[in-house]
Amino acid sequence: MIVVIVLLAFVFSFLFALGGVGSAIVLVPLMYWLGFPLNEAKPTGLFINTISLLGATYSNFKNKRLDVKLGVPIIVSSLLFAPTGAYFSTIIPKRVVIVVFVTFLLFSGLMMLFFRSSKYENQFRDDRPIIVLSFIGGMAGFLSGLLGVGGGGLISPLMIMLGFNPKKVAVVTAFVVPFSSISGFFAYLVMGHVDFILLIAVGFAAYAGGYLGTHFMHFRLKPATVKKLLGVILLFMAIKMLLKLFE
Repeated sequence: MIVVIVLLAFVFSFLFALGGVGSAIVLVPLMYWLGFPLNEAKPTGLFINTISLLGATYSNFKNKRLDVKLGVPIIVSSLLFAPTGAYFSTIIPKRVVIVVFVTFLLFSGLMMLFFRSSKYENQFRDDRPIIVLSFIGGMAGFLSGLLGVGGGGLISPLMIMLGFNPKKVAVVTAFVVPFSSISGFFAYLVMGHVDFILLIAVGFAAYAGGYLGTHFMHFRLKPATVKKLLGVILLFMAIKMLLKLFE
């Protein structure tokens, strides 16, 4: 079973790094379907997010694509709220958590498929609205801890809606998500929901997938193609989870 998770970690870390989004949004429900307890799948997903997007961020930093100042307000607020989300995940009924997860998947998938940033093409914003970015980070951090998904599926579409360049958003999201993910991960670690053998196995695969995915995103694929692919995957996962909810 670990071999299957390692392969999935590599494949989905590669695919989701194409859009600067952590692969936990897909890997957590997949692990749950494969029989892993939900509260064990979530910290594993957060760890995979951290490792895979560190690979992506290293690539972005090395190639001077990263706007660090744009990501800092999101990082600070997400770090604060991720442990809160992790705590609430232990007291909220599992069925409610799954409903929230399905809603999050639907939102992220529909945004990636149908939201178009073309109207901003000639006026991408270059400012850094600290309050708005901090609010986005707080919401993303809470969801990161609650669902084990890192929050990239929320950060990315909201920043694009605010008028930021989609490629710049992908880079900043890849920079931010490891922080919210590691914060939520440590909260689960303290609560004793971590399988260390599994983490080591998936860590290498996730890093390799994230690094390669970022390289392909900038040199091989169009942003629109990337977002459509990820949107289809997310909607498929949402439908599968919704069906499982009513079994």
